[in-house]
This record gives sequence, structure tokens and C-alpha cells, in this order.
Amino acid sequence: MSAPRLNRRLTLETPQRVSDGAGGFEEVWVPLGVLWAELTARAGRESQNAGVPVSMVPYTIVVRGAPHGHPERPVARQRLRDGARVFHIRSVAERDPEARYLVCAADEEVAV
Repeated sequence: MSAPRLNRRLTLETPQRVSDGAGGFEEVWVPLGVLWAELTARAGRESQNAGVPVSMVPYTIVVRGAPHGHPERPVARQRLRDGARVFHIRSVAERDPEARYLVCAADEEVAV
């Protein structure tokens, strides 16, 4: 297995609940750090979300490995950001037996 080409700088973000001042909360995204990644697009599709056409493209994103619980190890429900582009992480797994790299299954959704 060849080493991935980690040529994209992505910001790892996690959701955090903050008080909205009226007894409820809102969700904000907090940056955890920067990861270098290799992105590979898969076959996309178009769907409807609340009556709005949405283009959804699944991606395989490879990043350097990190131990479980480490802040630089992505987990499901976090996201990776590249400027205005957002990749929602669905799952994370080790790419190789030594866990040198992680593979994130992620989706990018864009209203069309």
C-alpha cells in the first residue's frame, strides 16, 4: 500500500452546545486543529432537502493516524473544513494495521 498524498490543509471542527439565553441552546462549531489530508471524491447524487435541490458527494479522506481520544483524531459527527467547503464525517477507521493513517468517510452537501 502506497503512502497517501497529504496535500490538503483541513480544519477539524467539533460541535458544541452553547446557551441561547432563553433556556435553550444552539450548536456552534469549534476548531480543534489543522490536519493535512488526501481527498478522493466518489460518485455523487442530487436529492431534495426541505424542497431545495442538494448535491451530495461522498469523499474518502485520509489523514495521519492519532490514538483514540487524542484531539487530532477525527470522530463521527465532527467535520472537516476547507474554506467555505464542509465535509461531514460519517465514520473513521484505520487504513493500515499499524494505524499510521486514518480513513474518514465524509459527505459534502451543496445547495444547487
